[in-house]
Amino acid sequence: MLKQCTYDSPLGQMTLLADETGLYGVWFDAQAYFGGQFDLSTIATGDNAVLQQTRAWLTAYFEGRELKRPAIHFNGTPYRQAVQRALCDIPRGQVATYQQLADQLVATLGHKTAARAIGGAVGHNPLSVIVPCHRVVGTNGSMTGYAGGLWRKQALLELEGASDQVKS
Repeated sequence: MLKQCTYDSPLGQMTLLADETGLYGVWFDAQAYFGGQFDLSTIATGDNAVLQQTRAWLTAYFEGRELKRPAIHFNGTPYRQAVQRALCDIPRGQVATYQQLADQLVATLGHKTAARAIGGAVGHNPLSVIVPCHRVVGTNGSMTGYAGGLWRKQALLELEGASDQVKS
């Protein structure tokens, strides 16, 4: 059964959504695509082991430590799920460009994909911070959009020590 709870992060309140087997969503309040495909008004507030693990993971993350990532339910189309998996491969403290992700997915998906299509999938990532879409930058290394706000993206990259890899 799906349950939701909130988490007070240093960058604002977040809503977490999970069942007993994995995490479906992590959104900053008022971010673009908040709630994604889920009608959060119909989902009970509560707690479960995955939500507890996610809160512990987020606390460690914001303290600069790393724990094992909580179990995730990748959502969306198979293409968006492939993009989410590719995002998980970007190490903390590193960035990747949309084009690099597109090139990586050519081998994974078996067909060519465009950086623009990657951008759409990254922008709709329902698992903010956990699936690190904030680590994706423009082809020239420039800061690009982030559903949670560019100021949060900058703060996350600074926390990870990757802000020197991004052009202002």
